Parts: sequence; C-alpha cells; structure tokens
Amino acid sequence: MHKITLAIRMEMMYIEMQKEFHEKFFLFQKHLEDIVMKEKVILAYSGGLDTTAIIPWLKENFDYDVVCVCIDCGQGEELDGLEERAKSCGASKLYIEDVIDEFCDEYIVPCVQAHAVYENKYLLGTSMARPVIAKRLVEIARKEGATAICHGATGKGNDQIRFELGIKALAPDLKIIAAWRNDKWTMNSREEEIEYCKAHGINLPFSADSSYSRDRNLWHISHEGLELEDPANEPNFDHLLVLGTTPEKAPDEGEYVTMTFEKGIPVSVNGQKMKVSDIIRTLNALGGKHGIGIVDIVENRVVGMKSRGVYETPGGTILYEAHQQLEELILDRDTYALKADMGNKLAQIVYEGKWFTPLREAVQAFIESTQQYVTGEVKFKLYKGNIIKAGTTSPYSLYNESIASFTTGDLYDHHDAEGFINLFGLSCKVRAMKMQEIEKGNK
Repeated sequence: MHKITLAIRMEMMYIEMQKEFHEKFFLFQKHLEDIVMKEKVILAYSGGLDTTAIIPWLKENFDYDVVCVCIDCGQGEELDGLEERAKSCGASKLYIEDVIDEFCDEYIVPCVQAHAVYENKYLLGTSMARPVIAKRLVEIARKEGATAICHGATGKGNDQIRFELGIKALAPDLKIIAAWRNDKWTMNSREEEIEYCKAHGINLPFSADSSYSRDRNLWHISHEGLELEDPANEPNFDHLLVLGTTPEKAPDEGEYVTMTFEKGIPVSVNGQKMKVSDIIRTLNALGGKHGIGIVDIVENRVVGMKSRGVYETPGGTILYEAHQQLEELILDRDTYALKADMGNKLAQIVYEGKWFTPLREAVQAFIESTQQYVTGEVKFKLYKGNIIKAGTTSPYSLYNESIASFTTGDLYDHHDAEGFINLFGLSCKVRAMKMQEIEKGNK
C-alpha cells in the first residue's frame, strides 16, 4: 500500500513538473516571439531629458523595440554614462558612433573652402553636423532591419527639417517619427517629462531648473534661451561661455599662429602636421584663450521665425579667416567674385538641410575646382577677439610686387589706364549724353 501511494505521489509530481515546464516554456516562447516580431525603431539619442523620455514613450505607444544611436561629432564629456542610461530606460541597445573625422573631412572642409557663412555671421556648426548624423542613423537602421527612425527635434526649429530631409534622401522607405509633432506626445515642459520618466521607473538626475538650450560638437557650441530670448538683453557671458572667454578677459599679450594649407585643406599648425580634427581642436584651444569667435545672432529660421542665439566657434572662426587670407592671394578677380556667391549659396543649402541633393554636389564641385592652387602659409596674431594678419605666402600667389608697387615698372604703364577707363566707362558716358540731350529738349 505504501509503495502504491509513493508511486502515485511521484506520478503527480511528475505531472506537476511537466505542467510547470510547459507553462514556463510557453512564456519563454511568447517572450521570444515578442522580441522577434516587434518592429525596431532607431532613436537619435543624445542622453538629454527629451530623448530619454522618448524611449518609454515609443515602447508604450508603438510597442517598438527601441535601438538608441548616439552620433559622436565631438560632444566630449556629454557622452559619459549614456549606455547605462539608455538601457535603464528601456532601450534594447545603444550604438555610440564616432564620426568626428568624417564630419571634419567631408562636411566641415567643403564649407571652409567655400567660406559658407549663413547671413554673414553663422558658421553652420549645427547645420553641418545634421547630414552626417542622418546618414549614420540610416546606416544603423539598415543594419538593424529597423522600419522607422525617431528624433527629438521640436516643431519650431530647423533640425527637424535637416534630419528628415537627410533621411528622406537616403532612405525614402523608412518611417519618420517626430515625437514633438506626434499627437500621442502630451508633454509640454521639462517638469512633465521628468514626471513621465518617474512614472515609468526612471529616476535620473535631470533638473526642472531652466538652463540654456545648447548644441555642441567639435566645431562649435550654440546657446539659446533664458535672457537670450529677449533681443533687448545683453548676454550673460560669465554664465554662458563654455569654450572660451570674452575678449575683455583674454590675455593682454597677443599670440602668433602659423598655418599651412594644401589645395584648400589645412595641414599644419605652428609647424606641426595634423589631421583636420586635431587642427580644429588646437585652434579651439587657441581661439578660446583669446576670445575669438563669439557671435550674438538673430537669424531667420527655415520655418519662418526669427531666433536669437550666441555661438562659440573659436577654431572655426580662425580656420575660415586663415583660408580666406590665403585664398585672396591666389584666386583671380572673377573667380573670387563668383565663388563668394557660391559660398553664400552653399551656406543656404546646408542651413536648409539640403545636403544630399544634386545642387549641393554641383556647388561643391565648383568650389573644389577653385582650390587646386590654394596652397601656402598664413601667419596671424590672436589678440582680444581679433585675428590680425601677420604675413601670407604661396607659390601660386598672383600678387606681383613689381605691378602693384607705386613705383613705375616695366610691367605696368600708367598711360594704359586711360584707354581702359574710356572703354570701361563708355556705357555710363553714353547714358549721361542721352540724359543731357533729353533735358535740353524739354526746355
């Protein structure tokens, strides 16, 4: 009897174990199916409050498998701790992609060669970085088999346009989710985003205190918000500046710097050959020290509104000036004039997010054709916000001292100017003669 009872118990235990095994296997299988079947979204991730809140928002509202991608364009310490943060918020994976050299060589250099400046002041720091970010987001989306890309740019700014035009140009089949423009996004303040994160078990050291809205990469850092929102206010530079100091607080002694270029590309600083990214790092340190490249701009955004920002671009300002200092020796007058127009056109193209277009390729091709002989050395002095010329040399210089000198030489005869002026001013003279004739006829 005892043996029968024991056998029954063992059989019941076996049945219970089988049942438990099947239940666990079913749950595991379901979990596996969920992972396999869920669509993936690539989130352009910065680690800030907005993109951190977007992770649980995407999972909750779209049931996506969220893959975060942070593109390193030279943000520095802003990238510290991102992987732990992203995964703790629900991301399945985080890519940190170093594109610094690609950013410098393929996006910054063409703009420097073109002297592309938006509205005479803005050196395109944010604008130049967006296409390389969009390109890498698409590459990761293809690698992961994602069906969508999400960004955290607001509906008021330029970045939404730059990201989305880049993605559409490179991957027209991918869905784009702009969180701030989506009807399911109900958060309208930092406080609401922080509460949303807390409600989803995310407790991170974000503060509801107001601060400047900043964008940083190797080329620059921009500042918006706080006192800058009123153009009547002077910027609080003591609180604002990150990369350098004001000209007033810069050293009282100037510092000489020498640079060399080969075919329009910077190759050395003070005799030290470097890749472009290291040249920018070196110039950032020098420019920041001497108060170079701080501009306060009210610019016209693509979306139609005016916005005010303060930009720090110490190394970029030096690089632009040094390149132009060399180029003015080398290019002929007509090419120089047309290139200025093309530089303005490229600035507009880049600012509006139209990098991946035939027009940008065509303009850049023209610019590159002008750089064949832009080789030489420039020397300048940095002093309290100023870049002061200290000498320029090039084997391709078109400056001819014997012609340009006030001393009469064999290559230039002052008398030649008379016939030139007569012909050059002929249309002006003919019109003036006609106007005199009309006036006489009316008397």
